[in-house]
Amino acid sequence: MTPRLTLINRDYTRLWFGQAVSSIGDAVFSTTLVLWVATVLAKGESWAPLAVSGIVMASGVAVLVIGPLAGVFVDRWDKRATMLRSEVLRGVLVAVLTTVTFLPAGALPTGVWLALIYATVLLLHAAGQFFSPARFAVLADLVTGDADRARAAGIAQATGETAWIIGPPLAAPLLFTVGLQWALLFNGLSYAVSYIAIRSIGVRELGTGSAGPAGTRRPVERQRGALRKEFMDGLRFFAGSRFLVALLLLAVIGQFGAGALGTLNVFFATDNLHADAHLYGYLGMAMGAGGITGALCGGRMVQWLGARRTTWIGLLVSGVLLVAYSRQTGFLGGVALLFAFAVPLTMLNTAMSPLLLAAAPPDYRGRVMAVFYPVTRLAAMLSAALSGWLAGSVLRDVGGSLGGLRFGPVDTIIAASGLIVLLAGVFAMAALPDTGAEKAAAKAGDDTAAPADPAANEREDVEVVAHHDDEELSARVVDRSNDPRPTDG
Repeated sequence: MTPRLTLINRDYTRLWFGQAVSSIGDAVFSTTLVLWVATVLAKGESWAPLAVSGIVMASGVAVLVIGPLAGVFVDRWDKRATMLRSEVLRGVLVAVLTTVTFLPAGALPTGVWLALIYATVLLLHAAGQFFSPARFAVLADLVTGDADRARAAGIAQATGETAWIIGPPLAAPLLFTVGLQWALLFNGLSYAVSYIAIRSIGVRELGTGSAGPAGTRRPVERQRGALRKEFMDGLRFFAGSRFLVALLLLAVIGQFGAGALGTLNVFFATDNLHADAHLYGYLGMAMGAGGITGALCGGRMVQWLGARRTTWIGLLVSGVLLVAYSRQTGFLGGVALLFAFAVPLTMLNTAMSPLLLAAAPPDYRGRVMAVFYPVTRLAAMLSAALSGWLAGSVLRDVGGSLGGLRFGPVDTIIAASGLIVLLAGVFAMAALPDTGAEKAAAKAGDDTAAPADPAANEREDVEVVAHHDDEELSARVVDRSNDPRPTDG
């Protein structure tokens, strides 16, 4: 009999517990760094916002530069060992920074302090680029069946959202009452807990030769191949899979559609919702609560509707709700619609996880993730930059009324973003058609009917996908976090 406190299975529960503790530690760590830079190192300086943004940029550089190559090594190495080594490295990095911060703030020039912080954040995220695809591969072994995989993805997202509700309120008291060092040490200890949890998982060793796309065994000698060759093999596999390409395009379109919200929502709250700036945090809480709700319901929706149908329905509903949000003029209505918007948005992210797991064979999972996540992260960064540029320059003076509806630059961009998400849903209806195999698997609650071979998957259901030529996806279609979080997957 399964223990009452077990989530899906015992090993997954252990993995989840370690990551839950680590996620709270990451939230405390990142919030502490932002507060320390803004209120101590750069207090009263005109360049304080730029100094804080450097933390985000350091994390982005790690994702874009290290991420694509990390997947090659993850596919070579034993996955659990890779996760353990990543946690050791991250724990050491935090411990070193913690030790240095016992020095008075004036002991080192501000530039040196900032360089240490940026370097630590960059290296933490670099290690995370090895951890995340390794965890993705281990998760595929621990959890089988579309319904359970979607449930696992939903639990992970709900845990992440909860960590960012719990972590930041802990960070400020730790920083201002017990000191910076203890706030940082909290994150170091969280990596130790994660290490112990991962160490207790009974996962078979991977990376010594696993099944290829056609179910054949890859020889161990492949590990001795050139890095460039293996990297290009991964890109060719990705580009050759129309299903993965369709998922990536879907993720990028969705990211460009919803990414503007993260940049412009604070201005929308004050100008369109007529709310005081100090109420802005409640909008984030509404999205967090909606994210938790959607994540917890996502597995059930996949079981009822199937992963593909849940994906395109989620996009269509999210697009409509985002357009509706752009027309709000009251704060309470805005809070309610943001909560509603986050529910289907998180459901579709949950639904995409089993699709990706089914389409990525064991030998390519690291490289598939190492393509998908940097591309979607780049789309998020471009979306944020583009929306800010449009609102501050090209559309700055846009305003008027149409059919009795008043509009300005910010709400126009958010409405256009909702239409883009809606179009992504229409594209998903064609690119991710329902299949008898998936319906049967969803009803049965297992993946016996799900194709293990992406090529077979494409032959059956992706004939209607337009001919595209590029890359792939991660477990999250729309990355709503521009936070400098060390990535744990």
